[in-house]
Amino acid sequence: MEEVCEGKDFSFPKQEDTILKLWSEIKAFETQLARTEGQPEYVFYDGPPFATGLPHYGHILAGTIKDIITRFFSMTGHHVIRRFGWDCHGLPVENEIDRMLGIKRRDDVLKMGIDKYNEKCRGIVTRYVEEWEKVITRTGRWIDFKNDYKTMDLKFMESVWWVFAQLFQKGLVYKGFKVMPYSTGCKTPLSNFEAGQEYRDVPDPEIMVAFPIVGDLQKANFVAWTTTPWTLPSNLALCVNANFTYVKVRNKYSGKVYVVAESRLSALPSDKPKENVANGSVDDSKKLNSKTKGSSGGKKETVDTSYEVLEKVSGASLVGKKYEPLFDYFKEFSDVAFRVVADNYVTDDSGTGVVHCAPAFGEDDYRVCLENKVINKGENLIVAVDDDGCFTERITDFSGRYVKDADKAIIEAVKANGRLVKSGTFTHSYPFCWRSKTPLIYRAVPSWFIRVEQLKEKLLENNTQTYWVPDFVKEKRFHNWLENARDWAVSRSRFWGTPLPVWISEDGEEIVVMDSIEKLEKLSGVKVFDLHRHNIDNITIPSSRGPEYGILRRIDDVFDCWFESGSMPYAYIHYPFENVELFEKNFPGHFVAEGLDQTRGWFYTLMVLSTALFGKPAFRNLICNGLVLAEDGKKMSKSLKNYPSPMEVIDDYGADALRLYLINSPVVRAEPLRFKKEGVFGVVKDVFLPWYNAYRFLVQNAKRLEVEGFAPFRPINHATVEKSSNVLDQWINSATQSLVYFVQQEMNGYRLYTVVPYLLKFLDNLTNIYVRFNRKRLKGRTGEEDCRMALSTLFNVLLVSCKVMAPLTPFFTEVLYQNMRKVLNESEESIHFCSFPQAEGKRDERIEQSVTRMMTIIDLARNIRERHNKPLKTPLREMVIVHPDADFLDDIAGKLREYVLEELNVRSLAPCNDTLKYASLRAEPDFSVLGKRLGKSMGVVAKEVKAMSQESILGFEKAGEVTLSGHCLKLADIKVVRDFKRPNGTTEKEIDANGDGDVLVILDLRPDESLFEAGIAREIVNRIQKLRKKAALEPTDMVEAYFDSLDQDKSVSQRVLHAQEQYIRDAIGLPLLPSSVMPSDALVIVEESFHGISGMSFVISLARPALVFNSDAILPLYSGNAESVRCLQTYLLSRDHATLKSEFQAGNGKITVDCIENIPPVDLVLGEHVFLSVGDFRTKSQ
Repeated sequence: MEEVCEGKDFSFPKQEDTILKLWSEIKAFETQLARTEGQPEYVFYDGPPFATGLPHYGHILAGTIKDIITRFFSMTGHHVIRRFGWDCHGLPVENEIDRMLGIKRRDDVLKMGIDKYNEKCRGIVTRYVEEWEKVITRTGRWIDFKNDYKTMDLKFMESVWWVFAQLFQKGLVYKGFKVMPYSTGCKTPLSNFEAGQEYRDVPDPEIMVAFPIVGDLQKANFVAWTTTPWTLPSNLALCVNANFTYVKVRNKYSGKVYVVAESRLSALPSDKPKENVANGSVDDSKKLNSKTKGSSGGKKETVDTSYEVLEKVSGASLVGKKYEPLFDYFKEFSDVAFRVVADNYVTDDSGTGVVHCAPAFGEDDYRVCLENKVINKGENLIVAVDDDGCFTERITDFSGRYVKDADKAIIEAVKANGRLVKSGTFTHSYPFCWRSKTPLIYRAVPSWFIRVEQLKEKLLENNTQTYWVPDFVKEKRFHNWLENARDWAVSRSRFWGTPLPVWISEDGEEIVVMDSIEKLEKLSGVKVFDLHRHNIDNITIPSSRGPEYGILRRIDDVFDCWFESGSMPYAYIHYPFENVELFEKNFPGHFVAEGLDQTRGWFYTLMVLSTALFGKPAFRNLICNGLVLAEDGKKMSKSLKNYPSPMEVIDDYGADALRLYLINSPVVRAEPLRFKKEGVFGVVKDVFLPWYNAYRFLVQNAKRLEVEGFAPFRPINHATVEKSSNVLDQWINSATQSLVYFVQQEMNGYRLYTVVPYLLKFLDNLTNIYVRFNRKRLKGRTGEEDCRMALSTLFNVLLVSCKVMAPLTPFFTEVLYQNMRKVLNESEESIHFCSFPQAEGKRDERIEQSVTRMMTIIDLARNIRERHNKPLKTPLREMVIVHPDADFLDDIAGKLREYVLEELNVRSLAPCNDTLKYASLRAEPDFSVLGKRLGKSMGVVAKEVKAMSQESILGFEKAGEVTLSGHCLKLADIKVVRDFKRPNGTTEKEIDANGDGDVLVILDLRPDESLFEAGIAREIVNRIQKLRKKAALEPTDMVEAYFDSLDQDKSVSQRVLHAQEQYIRDAIGLPLLPSSVMPSDALVIVEESFHGISGMSFVISLARPALVFNSDAILPLYSGNAESVRCLQTYLLSRDHATLKSEFQAGNGKITVDCIENIPPVDLVLGEHVFLSVGDFRTKSQ
């Protein structure tokens, strides 16, 4: 393995760029696909984004989820085709062109020519494709851009035709009306997306209108309130809320009788006594200048005194009552219209509780009138407003007038008929067409529909067959959307889209729906090369009824682009014209993933079309992510500049850090995420740097073996490593198997939000337990064999964890793998060609639990030290561990003992399984668990739990359950609290304890003179380690450490160094030498003096290793010639120390020096004639 730099010098972004080059050179993605060819298919559907804008965090998030899942299944033995897709048609593209060309109206397109317009649209569709490919590739996502699919491709469009034709054959298509936002300026309906582009505060009229009730003895009138007087000529019904109470009231002054909701009585005008009330009209003094919807009417006291309540009735009792129409433009519908219906959309927060319905001009109006059979589904709805927003000839009094301009005249006509109860104006926020700057109206537009309502039961059933993460989105949001699904209007009166394949005869009697290009060519005799409007609108087909019936022409409409994306599972592989076996063997697809907003978008259209076509869901598994918001909780906005660009974050911290930040957040549980750039840095700091440092520690110590003259590091085979006798080797091997098992289980369950925290905890344990507690072994201080075992264990764990993490962090794992594979006998060219690890070794749950408890013990003991201001450098005499589990106590007092004592700097450890010796037990009910389950019984049970005796608590812990007041309670239901019982005659400052409800730790804090020397030795070691860091020394950098006492009485320091010599040697890996033996020519790297350390002052010096010569042994080699000895020493001192060491190692401790002029060659023996360090010389001498 090659040497690696320090973590602070490791650039994650630069390393990722290197890996991208590697993947490109070895064609990694293509190779992976080729190698998995023939394995079971895992079918993934990629929802197509529009390429008219650049990718944002929402795209990167969904793309990361898709990449993780598809990489995982590729590593588990599947062939996963991943093709990028583009949504090419529809409003976003047309909007761009309209802005670019200054197009304001539909007529502008027709004048320009649909052919020129569509080709302009085609020209910008792929404008940002290169940028998308750059960003998506940089995030580490493997997906095929070369073999992408586009919804504007001929093959894709042909499959969309086939889908529609199948639905038509099944009787699921009809032509009807849909009420949509409509721009009279552009003469076209708008999508909800467009309708929300521009709002303005404008004044509009608000009026109350009287509708006399047919046959009412008191000549009562329903009073309806409206802010769109222009819709009154098209009134066909009045709507009430069946659940409201309505009152019939008489005005005490005018005698008029009105019916309104009781809660809205205050909205009626308060008529005062006046002369000459004619025809029930209200003079202009009644007009208001109201600013809000619900503010109609005077003060409640005045109204109450103005009106006498004659009767109270339920809204339901009013249903079916007939009333006199306001105008007679629709009198032919009198049999079914001009009656009261009921619906819950009527509210009592404004108006009168009576709503006037004009089905051609309101979404709810249309729905309610359809449900109550005031109108019928189909093409026969009369829309009395033309494409320009002017009344048609049917509205004789206002024919040809623009609707908004006709408001005043209509109000005057209502007043002249004696039907105006109240009028005024109010200011509100109103939608305008962002193109023509004209106010939008709601208008029924002819459309082709899919009968979704007919499929509802099957849709709900198919939804139950799918698996969603998180499941509440499926069970609630999506289920409710399907439950209330309405017929889907799939046609749009536009230009750039897949044309509806419907040809109709001039008399409307003959309809032909094309299901293929071949059928169109056959019937028309025309060769077809493109399916866009400008290339097929002129194609006609002769009537099958004979020449006298003329020809069939295609209708003008194109598909809603959601119909195209919903057809993606079939169209992207040109089914059924190609890939029949691939599709039919693997449908429904295995996996889709998009944002929460797609529950009403792509997820819905996928489900509708697959259910209609095949009676099946389109997908089996789905991950739904939440929205990524700016840090302030607002929507990310380019204009507000309230978020950093994705590439800026990647350039600073790397794509892996961004991926892990997004995946380890609430957003993968369909909750919102407030994006913080510091959060990405936190991932680098808390995850990648510790992980990298564990890997670097492995590499450094593997290289150290070679430096010290041992054979190069090769990992011991896995089977041997699994049999290691070291407890932490056993633990980390078991924990690694648990990791593999858990990740496999959770990834197969698509639960990314559980995988990442588990992985992070594993990495934390690897770095902070395994590496930290095994430093001596890994550094070779327990012998070469044990060192190789520890290094092999660490190597294996890092390798397995890299493979497990590879789908989540593809770059960093590749960096580590590419270096680690150099010491493997056989290895794949990329980590992403490796199989996902299998849980094959044994899992030792006991040792895993024991180590977890050990870390708890260490935390509890540290907490006691902090409370009493006893730093870890101060040794303590004894600790007691109290726990009822004998196996755990055996582990702590046996295998794990040395780790606990060393980490806590305690001299002895005593296990105790008598839980009552140091603690009193009490039981507390877990209200969060029991509350819901026990309900009213909770109080009684809680009282009994708290009253449990020590013996009954112990019995409960042993049995695992107890029955109280007829309720069986398990271990999870009751918290057993162990309160420390201090030994008699001791104080808190002498003995203290800490517990977590499971284990109790007791520390003896009393000072002990016998521990003084150990405390000073630990201080000295600490200073030496800090000096190494200060000098930026690597673990493989060999130095010698010298100690010089500054105290007048040096006997104390000499005693400490002598007594603690072995501890210091083990801790720093070399002997601590007195400064008196430092050679005069020694090269000191760093030196520092310390004062007042446990009452001592001293200087520590770190120097390069210096050669020491045994002149007495060398002199005989030169027959007693001292000058030759001096020349030899001068020569050897001029040599590079590391090179000289290597030569001795290569010669098994011997070298021949034959290159000194005029001096005979001699054989030098290391440790006899020459020593590589003062430490070696001193050790040999002793």
